[in-house]
Amino acid sequence: MPRPSAAQEDLVRQAGRALARHGLVHAYGHCSLRLDAGHFLVSPAKPLGLVADEDACSVVAIDGPLPDGVLGEVRIHREIYRRRPEVGGVVRSMPPRVMTLGTARITPKPRHGFGSYFAPQPPLWDDPQLLRNNEQAAALAEQMGPARAIVMRGNGAVTAGASLEEAVVLTWYLEDAARVEFEARAAGIAEAGVILSEAEVAQRATWSGAILDRMWAYLTTPQR
Repeated sequence: MPRPSAAQEDLVRQAGRALARHGLVHAYGHCSLRLDAGHFLVSPAKPLGLVADEDACSVVAIDGPLPDGVLGEVRIHREIYRRRPEVGGVVRSMPPRVMTLGTARITPKPRHGFGSYFAPQPPLWDDPQLLRNNEQAAALAEQMGPARAIVMRGNGAVTAGASLEEAVVLTWYLEDAARVEFEARAAGIAEAGVILSEAEVAQRATWSGAILDRMWAYLTTPQR
């Protein structure tokens, strides 16, 4: 088992607190950071907003059983890392608008800039039950494929990024995309002409210009 650095443990705790601060998780939710090809570091098994500096994260082997004390749905992280070597961070979250749309089997379309990162739209895992076995987790990861997010019907979402920072930022983007989708539908806005084209998506879904860094700073800095 690799031994994570203090900086890696701090990053996972910081990511969890940011998710909680912005209402993207509550009593439930977890996040993780890839350590190497065969292992990842997952947040403590407690509400992320209550994680203290002394709370240890857990190292999980991608090809081994879950360690004692690790939450059952961490299997989702393991299956994503197993299939996608480009993924460096995973977030399991409960964003409110994503949850609302998911209960109706709706996932947000790319109607604005933040939604472009999930074009044409996140897949839907059409099962409201908790994922507590390897077969379910593997099936969800297969359905997610190369997407940046998957919405779970009535059960939140999972995002995956090249880094944990990216996965956290994508979680905020996904919730904002769900907000726009919800409000557009509530306002009766017709879909024609309000969905970004493939060309618009290709140009807009970028990380250039320190876009990731600025949102990460916003999410992780307590507001005065």
